[in-house]
Amino acid sequence: MPPNTTATSGDKPGKSGRKKGRKARLIVLVLVLAIVGGIAYGAYWSISTVRASFPQTKGSLTLKGLSGPVTVKRDGYGIPQIYASSDADLFMAQGYVQAQDRFYEMDVRRHMTSGRLSEMFGKGQVKDDEFLRTLGWDRVAKEEYDTKLSDSTKKYLQAYSKGVNAYLAGKDGKDISLEYAALGFINDYKPEQWTPVDSVSWLKAMAWDLRGNMDDEIDRALMTSRLGPQQIKDLYPEYPYSRNKPIVQEGQYEELTKTFEQSGSTSGSGTSTDTSGSSTSSTTGSALTSQLAGLYDVLDDVPTAVGVNGQGIGSNSWVVAGKYTITGKPLLANDPHLSASLPSVWYQMGLHCTTVSSKCQYDVTGYTFAGMPGVIIGHNADIAWGMTNSGVDVTDLYLEKLSGDGYLYDGTTKPFTSREETIKVAGGTSKKIVVRQTADGMPLLSDRDDELVKVGKKASVDNAAPDRGEGYGVALRWTALDPGTTMDAVFALDKASDWNSFREAAAQFDVPSQNLIYADTKNHIGYTLPGKIPTRSSADDGSIPAPGWDSKYKWTGYIKQDELPYEYDPKRGYIVTANQAVVDKDEYPYTLTTDWGYGTRSQRITDLIESKIKDGGKISTDDMRQMQLDNSSEIAKLLVPKLLKINLDDKDVREAQKLLEGWDYTQDADSAAAAYFNAVWRNILKLAFGNKLPKELRVKGQCLWVEKADGTGPVDDDTKVRECGERDADQAQPDGGDRWFEVVRTLMDKPDSDWWKTPAGAGDRNKADNMDELFERAMVDARWELTAKLGKDIDTWSWGRLHRLFLKNQTLGTDGPAIVQYVLNRGPWKLSGGEATVNATGWNAAGGYGVVWVPSMRMVVNLDDLDKSKWINLTGASGHAFSAHYTDQTGKWADGELLPWSFSDKAVDKSTGDTLVLKP
Repeated sequence: MPPNTTATSGDKPGKSGRKKGRKARLIVLVLVLAIVGGIAYGAYWSISTVRASFPQTKGSLTLKGLSGPVTVKRDGYGIPQIYASSDADLFMAQGYVQAQDRFYEMDVRRHMTSGRLSEMFGKGQVKDDEFLRTLGWDRVAKEEYDTKLSDSTKKYLQAYSKGVNAYLAGKDGKDISLEYAALGFINDYKPEQWTPVDSVSWLKAMAWDLRGNMDDEIDRALMTSRLGPQQIKDLYPEYPYSRNKPIVQEGQYEELTKTFEQSGSTSGSGTSTDTSGSSTSSTTGSALTSQLAGLYDVLDDVPTAVGVNGQGIGSNSWVVAGKYTITGKPLLANDPHLSASLPSVWYQMGLHCTTVSSKCQYDVTGYTFAGMPGVIIGHNADIAWGMTNSGVDVTDLYLEKLSGDGYLYDGTTKPFTSREETIKVAGGTSKKIVVRQTADGMPLLSDRDDELVKVGKKASVDNAAPDRGEGYGVALRWTALDPGTTMDAVFALDKASDWNSFREAAAQFDVPSQNLIYADTKNHIGYTLPGKIPTRSSADDGSIPAPGWDSKYKWTGYIKQDELPYEYDPKRGYIVTANQAVVDKDEYPYTLTTDWGYGTRSQRITDLIESKIKDGGKISTDDMRQMQLDNSSEIAKLLVPKLLKINLDDKDVREAQKLLEGWDYTQDADSAAAAYFNAVWRNILKLAFGNKLPKELRVKGQCLWVEKADGTGPVDDDTKVRECGERDADQAQPDGGDRWFEVVRTLMDKPDSDWWKTPAGAGDRNKADNMDELFERAMVDARWELTAKLGKDIDTWSWGRLHRLFLKNQTLGTDGPAIVQYVLNRGPWKLSGGEATVNATGWNAAGGYGVVWVPSMRMVVNLDDLDKSKWINLTGASGHAFSAHYTDQTGKWADGELLPWSFSDKAVDKSTGDTLVLKP
């Protein structure tokens, strides 16, 4: 459904605009009738209601609090460039403009971060609010604002809030956004004033979704209910350092390593310990397994901020030095992989001082979040930077032995600190909860689920753990629950002018820890790993939940910033970060994590760069764009030659097999071969691994007869039980990511492994006793799965018919009435790409083929001529459902196009469509 492109007030719509305007009116009238009829309210919702919230983008407005005039120039996609004469005016205008386009999104976000969604959406959000209140993001943000942030940062946050509130002044909800008009039919919610803490709190949501390996900790512990230590180890193979290179290869960590070797320091573990889960099993037994199964359900329900609750979050960024580019100056690319949301999590804009001076210090452009001042990723006049999730381990779960009003710690009972929280519920009764924390400030997450409390009281444990007594709970240690300085870092990055000032700024970016790449106009490139990263004793590598009653599992400190890896102007002439290992484990004294991404994307990008620069080749801006769109399947390169050698009896399956002959492993949307291969891959994973995982990891609705966990007696009907999966489709295992690539690659050297054995299917057919037989059965199953989904005629098959993107409004678009969802949501788009490809349109193999996460934006910065840089957003600048800029970038994004990215005054003026002057 195309957005309404009717011009704003003062414009004369053309024929096309009138057509789309008529369609918008029809849709709204249908919506009015449906809602008024269904809810029996007497309100009238008209076209004027829809248009009332559209922002004024031309002419002039008076904004009380400005010290001078501010100009807002928007291009043909509604992307704003703001020009002011003071920092305060610049950020006040940023707040005003973002509120014009996205206030409803901002409002929902702050209610999420503060655990107040029930105030907007009623009793259905109470459980989420309970968990978010337990984490206490807004409380930490307030402490951060009060005690950690610089005076200048506070001034900017206050100015931003003033701008948001200037926009809200005198407006009812329906004047702000269509969603408020919809909410008005069910409650009397009214938006409140914006505060600086609302902006800071969003950083906690960002950190939550980029928190590292907590889900892997839970998964490994849950696996112990059905898998043994070696089996779990099989599913978490070692990172392939010799094949997929780490980020830092020529960096400064080498001298640090030598220093540690000479001193004999043991403050961090430099080698990966056994991540099989055996210590968890022997220490905590079924107490932890039971607790974590319930905890995952709680985590899974927490609203997603910028990722898929920690699963599958990745990103690509790389930078190429000038000696290998056509321009002779660096090129820098970035595309963060996040959940698909509508509107996109990113907001594009430029922040320009008319004259850069001590009074007005900023001239920066890029991507930020609606609700936050400054720019998160982008460039200024001197430098450019990008980010990917480092994946370092900054969270640990602890099983706590409960006793009375306290918990056991080194043989004594310590009291919890507690606070009471009141959750207000729209249209309902308020609910009070008690949040308990340990002396280290760890919230007791298990208090948020009644079933977890019961399990904790009844769970059996092994001899190594304390007696059950009053039960067990699960607590969380996480760096983001301590106040930090990331907001200071944002402003410092925005005005950094060289490598040293960039590194100083990055050092303040404590949570979440990100891979930061760098390039400047003086022809330098670099990488640095910032972040507040804990150190642990040799007893604990953070890979599995730890016993909270033993102090040896407590964090021992944090890695100093000058001891974290970085790299500057490496001889190889490029740096690639795509969630792979940061450093070789044998060359760095600390364990950053045991759960890196496995380097499939990073190595593919490296290979693409190497292929371009060999024999004196040079890389262009468009070459960087083409690399971002690379759809090559690395697992297909490994498996297809094997699949083509398998003899198949069924002619229909042979017909599908022939699709793979001559296939170049490229997952284009129109590729039938890509559709069939990915179906085979999905069925290999299901047969070899998925059916053998415990129910807590399998997808909901998948029910199997499995042997009872105690394993006693012969395998017959008396020893089997029917178990159904418990996870949502986008969270289940095996998800098919590059960890599973590595699992299969390793096991292919063991064709008779028990993993390749599987019982007969329906009709006692296709029992597999080895790898070849399992692959054959997967090919058969894939053929008939696609026949059911796409039809028997393989000429009609295509990857894009399976691999589709739906964009959903993140509140009413997912849980609202069907007619509201129809109005707010968009799609589908048939996409190329796939899991662990550079063009990472991710899908979860356990749950299906639909797109789960995407390159949420793409950018390529040209440091020779910044006006020749390119960018694109997943959706558009506007959060208004019938704005021309709601999804006006999505089609081009899906096709792999990039838009011009104006920076200089001349380029911005040339691209400007609308100009608004904000007057004091």
